Amino acid sequence: MDQIDQRKERDLTSSRNISRLSQQALALVLAGGQGSRLHEMTRWRAKPAVPFGGKFRIIDFVLSNCINSGIRRVGVITQYKSHSLVAHLVGGWSGFKREFGEFIEVLPASMRTGSQWYQGTADALYQNLDIIRTHKPAFVLVLGGDHIYKMDYGPMLAAHAWSSADVTIACTEMDAADAAGTFGVVVVDETNRVIGFEEKPEQPTEIPGKPGRVLVSMGNYVFRTEFLYQQLILDHDNENSSHDFGKDILPNIIKDFQVAAFHFSEPNISDEGANPEAKPPYWRDVGTLDAFWQANMELVAIQPELDLYDKDWPIYTHQMQLPSAKFVHDEEDRRGVAINCIVSGGCLISGSTLKHSLLFSNVNTRSYSSIEDSVILPDVTINRHCVVKHAIIDRGVNLPEGTIVGVDKKRDRESGFRVTEGGITLVTPDHLNQSVHQLR
Repeated sequence: MDQIDQRKERDLTSSRNISRLSQQALALVLAGGQGSRLHEMTRWRAKPAVPFGGKFRIIDFVLSNCINSGIRRVGVITQYKSHSLVAHLVGGWSGFKREFGEFIEVLPASMRTGSQWYQGTADALYQNLDIIRTHKPAFVLVLGGDHIYKMDYGPMLAAHAWSSADVTIACTEMDAADAAGTFGVVVVDETNRVIGFEEKPEQPTEIPGKPGRVLVSMGNYVFRTEFLYQQLILDHDNENSSHDFGKDILPNIIKDFQVAAFHFSEPNISDEGANPEAKPPYWRDVGTLDAFWQANMELVAIQPELDLYDKDWPIYTHQMQLPSAKFVHDEEDRRGVAINCIVSGGCLISGSTLKHSLLFSNVNTRSYSSIEDSVILPDVTINRHCVVKHAIIDRGVNLPEGTIVGVDKKRDRESGFRVTEGGITLVTPDHLNQSVHQLR
């Protein structure tokens, strides 16, 4: 790299320039996914609206990343059963000032360009081209709305601008076995130019020199705006396209255009003196029940990989004003106690024992019950003499007195509950024939 290139890179990656790039960018969050691998948990809500971490929703992480990165022009593209998601956005993310050029705007499927709903991720953007054009962005970030991670998008924007790429793809390393059939896999040359894109391959291409490791797409892209417009129109006119970024647009542009890879790193982590043996930055796809349970359980650890108490990179959300959690009764066989747990506001732990579990807001656990290694979503009531282990209890469940969950998997299945391959039992209001139409 010559001195001119070094000076250009230094200028583009300065804090002041990154701030300017962030202000020129428009972020579009793809939040219309069904999340079918979460089964009954997404029967009444889109995947980005699924609660996570005691008080948040999944979509709060990408939106918080935008705000913390200085990106305050955001469109959220919705489709599948979006009422819960929209209510959350209106309640917690609507306090931006249009007169200051900032907004979080909901872009629902509304047949803007024809008689069909969004047909794919690329079509979702195509149907909103007129809206995107009104904002005149220098760059467009296309972001997935269904992953848990912290990422400063500023350095990615700077890298994109410095490389003069048409598209930059955010990537992270992963074990090949975990990526197979689940994630898009990126193949790069020694300059980080993308030379191959494999959409959810069963046998992904490994990173040279790193057996068993692959580079996967995080579903986050930065586009040069005019290039994005051109590709969306070309894709729309292609009758053989499924109108998806991973399946159609990205594989079709790699040969003839400049596509760069950006290696994901968490905010506030310096590359100087980095330990090559260190764990990769935190990024979780909670798209299965086992992964959802595991990611929530990781938060209960003394020093979890995902620090939700990080004041330098806060995660914002909408939350009701609730009283503090309360623990009552102190008798030999009837004691309200929680050991190695996260207990959110509004919870009433009345004479029951909690171990290594995560409780969302407004959970009521009653006397002589025990909960262990479980994730309890908001507004759940666990009545007397219940036992809950290795379980996910969905929002609004009223668990009848004496119910035993997670102890005998065969019995769980016979009771109509869902048991995962990893041995986690899911209980939803539907499983108990309890009305959920009014719940989110």
